[in-house]
Amino acid sequence: MDGDVLQWIVEHRIAWSTSLFWFVTSAGNTVSMFVWSIAGCAGLIRAGRRGEAVMVGGAMLTGWGAMSLSKLIFGRDRPPLPERLVEISTHSFPSGHAMMSALLATLAIAVMLRSNTAWLHSRIALAVPVTASFAIGVSRIYLGAHWVTDVLAGWVFGVLWGLLWVYGFARGRRPERTRTR
Repeated sequence: MDGDVLQWIVEHRIAWSTSLFWFVTSAGNTVSMFVWSIAGCAGLIRAGRRGEAVMVGGAMLTGWGAMSLSKLIFGRDRPPLPERLVEISTHSFPSGHAMMSALLATLAIAVMLRSNTAWLHSRIALAVPVTASFAIGVSRIYLGAHWVTDVLAGWVFGVLWGLLWVYGFARGRRPERTRTR
């Protein structure tokens, strides 16, 4: 499947969409995900939601470590040149762009749903992080930086890592039950 999708994309690339996906992939890199998460953490701290700030910061830092370790463990090569329009030397699996954007999207949605601000619960607002992560992942496939399975795995790993942290945060916030005898 990976090779067939890459070949189809290469045959259908057009200049304006290549430029658009270059912008999306640049805006959605790991550094950008950390900038967004730092801004989110600052906003959460300012709003008195320190626990959620720790959750976001901890999930992003450990997620980056897990993604980097996964790349070393799997050691998968990226798509070949000239199909690959991105010059990059790290391993391909999983896609860091997809994983970190899906992780941040999962955390953002969890924080939005816990907010008292009603418009953050709207379908449109909740769709923004998902749409952004989707566009970032597609950009990586389109530019030949990753195989489709790299991106799919990145999205799955990112969501699961985020849900693990959200679950841990929720468990940590539950009041202790007193034992009765």
